[in-house]
Amino acid sequence: MAEGITTLTNSTFDEVIGGSDKTVIVDFWAEWCGPCKMISPILQEIAAEHDTVSIGKVNVDEQPDIAMRYQVMSIPTLIVFHEGAEARRIIGARPKGDLLAHLADFI
Repeated sequence: MAEGITTLTNSTFDEVIGGSDKTVIVDFWAEWCGPCKMISPILQEIAAEHDTVSIGKVNVDEQPDIAMRYQVMSIPTLIVFHEGAEARRIIGARPKGDLLAHLADFI
């Protein structure tokens, strides 16, 4: 995983979300998902440019329990967790400027 991006699993998810003093953006994705691959480099740029957020990735094929828990029905889905609670949900691939606009309250 790129610097600033953490792979989240059933055993690490709650600790990372609840234990972070930063806003955590969680990318729900899958290897076979074309739009997921499109936003991955954008998320890497955001992680590198903004030290007020951390980014986690959940592979929905490998961690289906987390996806079901948050009712993720389509990918990519980004869920923004602020102070441990879901604060925003962004569904679908978006250009960087659009993502930054949706994240402006957190970065």
